[in-house]
Amino acid sequence: MTDAELRSLLRDCLRLWDVPGTVSVGEDGVAITTRDGCFVLQRATPDMRPVRWLLQTPTRAAAERPPRVAPSIVAALSALRNALGAAGGAGLRISPS
Repeated sequence: MTDAELRSLLRDCLRLWDVPGTVSVGEDGVAITTRDGCFVLQRATPDMRPVRWLLQTPTRAAAERPPRVAPSIVAALSALRNALGAAGGAGLRISPS
């Protein structure tokens, strides 16, 4: 996933979650800035496998805690959504008609 694709994905997520904010790519990763502060999503280094992503939240940064680790982009997005306090989407139900 390129930086442009990740930035686009995060912008779409903010819209879907109805969270006002901006997304920008920097040297330290992708910054998601909302009214709650700046959240930074970074790729993990290859030696950290199976960890693939690192998410730093304003709360963790203020407490001088390391970023939260995630094994996949799905896990990282879930952690970001939870940290933003955004509601999840409606679940899909499949049943016989």
